[in-house]
Amino acid sequence: MSTLFSPIELRDLKLSNRIMVSPMCQYSAIDGSANDWHFTHINMLALSGAAMFCIEATHVEDIGRITPGCLGLYNDANEAALKPILASVRKHSKAAVAMQLAHAGRKASSQRPWEGGQLIPIAEGGWQTVGPSDVPHKAGEAAPVALDDAGLKRIREAFVASAKRADRLGIDALELHGAHGYLLHQFLSPIANKRTDRYGGSLENRMRFPLEVFDAVRAVFPDHKPIGMRVSATDWVEGAWDLAQTIELARELKKRGVDWMDVSSGGVSPLQKIPLGPGYQVPAALAIKEATGVTTMAVGLITEAKQAEEIVSSGKADMVALARGMLYDPRWGWHAAAELGGEVSAPPQYWRSQPSTQKALFGKTTFGTR
Repeated sequence: MSTLFSPIELRDLKLSNRIMVSPMCQYSAIDGSANDWHFTHINMLALSGAAMFCIEATHVEDIGRITPGCLGLYNDANEAALKPILASVRKHSKAAVAMQLAHAGRKASSQRPWEGGQLIPIAEGGWQTVGPSDVPHKAGEAAPVALDDAGLKRIREAFVASAKRADRLGIDALELHGAHGYLLHQFLSPIANKRTDRYGGSLENRMRFPLEVFDAVRAVFPDHKPIGMRVSATDWVEGAWDLAQTIELARELKKRGVDWMDVSSGGVSPLQKIPLGPGYQVPAALAIKEATGVTTMAVGLITEAKQAEEIVSSGKADMVALARGMLYDPRWGWHAAAELGGEVSAPPQYWRSQPSTQKALFGKTTFGTR
């Protein structure tokens, strides 16, 4: 029996396996609204065999978008654009659909990665960014505006408004983006947070705003639906945000009912030194799981079925989340199930694709002709 293809429950959400399609920015929205690209992309990966698909970083206000092409859920047009996409997913896929709510903070107003990914000056169509402090992400860049109390209140309320929209759309779960150098991570990391008020300095103070956002979202998202958080377990910079502090954050989130921690790393500083390798972030997921008992997802260069199976069967993490591996192989879940002796759901139009040696891959199926 494959552990990877065993069920897991997150509140009332029952998942048939331990695989999530990780949220992946597509940089292809128009004014924050999804379009035909997202229709194709989301519907394709909702049929990957993963039990849950997470919609890309979906920004809670327009100036919180990473790039002009990033997805948002901050107005009626954004919400309406997602409705037909989700209706199609529900018609053809049994996968749960999560959404990652995000704010880019000082890393907003960037070019799309294939256009260089650098800060877009206001004179060239960019916009004024905000952050915990007026410290730029890179030396020589224009500084963000440090958020005052009114700005913090606006962003908390924006997360709440987007969470309500997500629920109206029928989203099954939310993930708050507290990683990769975006706003919530910026508050956590002393690299970006130089505040001297109640939101800066000590670990308790640096955690305050991300925890306030979590509390505010949890208060309005239905209690039976789970909420997780993606975190960067370390900045990979000496003396900055690290695993020990991440564990303390996990403990505070556990008190508030967090349903999972999606454990990534880095992103807040160009000085980071990341030792890339297969499963390089898995030890952080394990450390958080062991220290807190919080359900964890491992992410980062997980590409092989047996690798994913070993991560969950050995207890290093409760689930795995794949991004690049899914883009390269949009049926990764099918192929992993075939290799590990698991079972996945597939639409009847595809039942004929089962290999002759894997007649139970899609469960009980029938196919006849005359």
